[in-house]
Amino acid sequence: MSVRGPKTIHIVGGGLAGCEAAWQALKVGAKVVLHEMRPKKNTEAHKTSNLAELVCSNSFKSLDKASVTGLLKEEMSSLDSLILDAAHQARVPAGASLAVEREHFSKVIKDKLCAHSNFQMIVEEVESLPSEDELNTLDEAWVVASGPLTSQKLSGSLEKIFGTGQKLYFYDAIAPILSGDSIDHSLCFVADRYDRGDADYLNVPLNKEEYETLIQDIAEAQKVPLHKFEEPVYFESCLPIEVMVERGPETLRFGPLKPVGLEDPKTGKRPYACIQLRKENNEGTMYSLVGFQTKLKWPEQKRIFSKIPAFKDMEFFRYGSVHRNTYVNSPDLLSADLSLKNSPRIFLAGQMTGVEGYLESAAIGLLAGRFACARVGLESFIEPPRGTVLGALLNYVTYGTKGKYSPMNANFGLLPAMPKQKGCSKKDRRSKQCEQSALVFTSYLNQLQETTLPN
Repeated sequence: MSVRGPKTIHIVGGGLAGCEAAWQALKVGAKVVLHEMRPKKNTEAHKTSNLAELVCSNSFKSLDKASVTGLLKEEMSSLDSLILDAAHQARVPAGASLAVEREHFSKVIKDKLCAHSNFQMIVEEVESLPSEDELNTLDEAWVVASGPLTSQKLSGSLEKIFGTGQKLYFYDAIAPILSGDSIDHSLCFVADRYDRGDADYLNVPLNKEEYETLIQDIAEAQKVPLHKFEEPVYFESCLPIEVMVERGPETLRFGPLKPVGLEDPKTGKRPYACIQLRKENNEGTMYSLVGFQTKLKWPEQKRIFSKIPAFKDMEFFRYGSVHRNTYVNSPDLLSADLSLKNSPRIFLAGQMTGVEGYLESAAIGLLAGRFACARVGLESFIEPPRGTVLGALLNYVTYGTKGKYSPMNANFGLLPAMPKQKGCSKKDRRSKQCEQSALVFTSYLNQLQETTLPN
């Protein structure tokens, strides 16, 4: 009688998400085949053939346990994250942040994966994926973690699998998201244009001087230069604010800042211009600046918008950005375990799912690797609850928020809100959020340890 070997998990992409998914699968006994097209076929952004190459930065943000990224690191470390282990081994001095020496970081990851007897790496471009019938017959699962520069052939194959006209986004213009606590609500009013709807918008009225200062600042501000491979392909309905300002000083006032249909209850008059903010969640802890997609540099966004009185103490959960990207409308396509709804043995991970940041990409890779193993019967893995940072990211990717789905980093707004209490500051509420999240994750770990493997 022949003895079957270990179940196979195929990983497409040797970035942070792919390497993390591979490690998680190896840990529970899977055979892992990692498909990486570099150096046989390079991308416009990568400079080496290293696994988990860090392209834009060498920082994994704060280690502070009173921050969301600090909490996320703790959670991932508790689940034996390869990426965080390598980051600590390759750490360089950076204060309270976790920054690494890039070459050392990549080497640690490659060495650890390649030392495992069940690991195989194939240097090739994956142009298409097996059908669901083929995967069921082979009893395999695939995790696609090919990142924002996914090849055209693989993108086309994925779009066919998605069906229903779903596309991967190749160019992204994102508006900033602010902390609701950091907005001075006394300088705003709640209303919809012409009182249509349920007064879902928070409106920030601007007088003529404030508007003209904003326009001048945007015109003179430093912008993020696009890479050579990023040809600006803007949609007229989604123009960056600096592009609109280039068309004339009144463009914003006839566009996203138009005051038509709005009346400031303090004056009883229409404002000269009006910034609108839309809730990103039901709790009102996150607000997006409507129509403010921008490629202004991040310090410039902070400087310019903080001049507006209602935003004097503003805190960004996400800065605006414009860049080439490849991600899917995950809430429409993915089940709660990151598998495709119409092809449950194919999982997506990393930036492709709509998360931003090295740490967040690796976190989704960690979950996808474990979910894929559960699919082929190697373990029982339960979803982390939304009260954890891992669970909050997973919830965002698979359910989205009230606004249009677009890439998001880990932030307090994704966690369950703490009720406001008299005398309780924002700092106190954040501290309580962290304490509560840590307790929820401890409970989750206990559940995982109690979960038995299938027979």
